[in-house]
Amino acid sequence: MHWLWWTPLIAVLLGATAIAALRGRNRRPRLSAPIAGLTQAKRRFHVQRERLEAKFLQLAAAHAQPDAPRWIDGSFADDVAYVRDRSNGQLSALVAVTLAADELDRLSMNLSEQGQAGTAVFRFDCDHWETDGRTILNLSPAEAVERFHRDFEMIGEELAHHVS
Repeated sequence: MHWLWWTPLIAVLLGATAIAALRGRNRRPRLSAPIAGLTQAKRRFHVQRERLEAKFLQLAAAHAQPDAPRWIDGSFADDVAYVRDRSNGQLSALVAVTLAADELDRLSMNLSEQGQAGTAVFRFDCDHWETDGRTILNLSPAEAVERFHRDFEMIGEELAHHVS
């Protein structure tokens, strides 16, 4: 019977070990879209793309810095690069965009008539795509992935079929 005093001690140790294991598991980055779910995320991107592009342009125009041009329009390329954020696992879609500034901004900032090239960023959040109007200016999606290779991991790419 002298071993009965060990029973509560063992129960406490097992409970502490279980709590530590659960906390350690919760600290790992949760992947918002595992590679296995990439096909479904791509499908949803295409379904939601028109709405996302309109929202992107609206937000890009609304969030312009005082000393930055005010974007009034933009055109998006068909190609899409899918990347995963190395720190948190979040899936993003990168799309080349050419933004057009209003006439006064274009003239005062010596911007090209063709517009400002960059990369539009779209994020996959659980089951839908979002955007905050963020643009990586002066870099194509491939250049952005190369430049930020410590932050982004390329996990997929869709190239439009160009007719020559």
